[in-house]
Amino acid sequence: MANHTLNNHTTWLDKAEYPFTSKYFDVNGEKLHFIDEGQGETLLFVHGTPSWSFDFRNVIKKLKSDYRCVAVDHIGFGLSSKPEHYDYSPPNHSKTLEAFVLEKDLKDITLVLHDFGGVIGLDVAMKHPERIKRLVVLNSWLWSSEGDPDYIKIRKILKSPLLPFLYRYLNFSPKFILPKSFGDKKLSKRLLKQYTKPFANKSQRNGALAFAKSLLNDQDWFEELWQKRSSISNKPTMFIWGMKDDIIKPHYLEKFRSGFSNTQSLELETSGHFPQEEQPDDVAKTIKLFVSK
Repeated sequence: MANHTLNNHTTWLDKAEYPFTSKYFDVNGEKLHFIDEGQGETLLFVHGTPSWSFDFRNVIKKLKSDYRCVAVDHIGFGLSSKPEHYDYSPPNHSKTLEAFVLEKDLKDITLVLHDFGGVIGLDVAMKHPERIKRLVVLNSWLWSSEGDPDYIKIRKILKSPLLPFLYRYLNFSPKFILPKSFGDKKLSKRLLKQYTKPFANKSQRNGALAFAKSLLNDQDWFEELWQKRSSISNKPTMFIWGMKDDIIKPHYLEKFRSGFSNTQSLELETSGHFPQEEQPDDVAKTIKLFVSK
């Protein structure tokens, strides 16, 4: 029944763009939406903000003939439940992802992580390194940004009492921040709708707001993760980086490379923050080559 009620509200969903079968995982009394497509070695896709598994759709379409592609929507995002009152912090999303991986008994996983999906997924990887075979990281981070000049500028905005208003009432994150974070290729209005519509009303926008607040509140946790990375730092790792990202800039890629010993990289010169949406063919091809080795 719960699946049915969740799906009632998805008349906006473009099934031609996202032709996957919706599945649900019960957690904390809520429904975590996920897709599980194809067969073979497991690729687990973990999104950031303000997106959902939709942003990986074109990569998954290309890879599902050879691999099992599993992609989750964090609680508060995409087609998952969006309770008004909930612990939407990244450490809690990480616990949810861990519960999902253990319940589904996923093994030999290639993690494909983007943005906040990086800290969330890598935290799970450090807790269960025996389940993780490889890492693919797109425009993400794993340390405190406290001393970063760009972060210091953003922090003033994050502290603004206006921020919750912008997020809740104007749907600010998907409507304005997301399209501005692209490189040369711009997001069409038709596709932008697939990112704004999951956050239908103000009570459903607290997940995205919590990620913004996390940038203020969780810097120590990010740094702790960086310090504990040794259990995964020698896993085969592919960095796929949009070099025109104004927020997570190329020096983040350099820092990642400095802390992981077995790495390859694809630098996409014209891509911004969302390589999987901007250049999905290149991303899929690179993942396929990386995993098949």
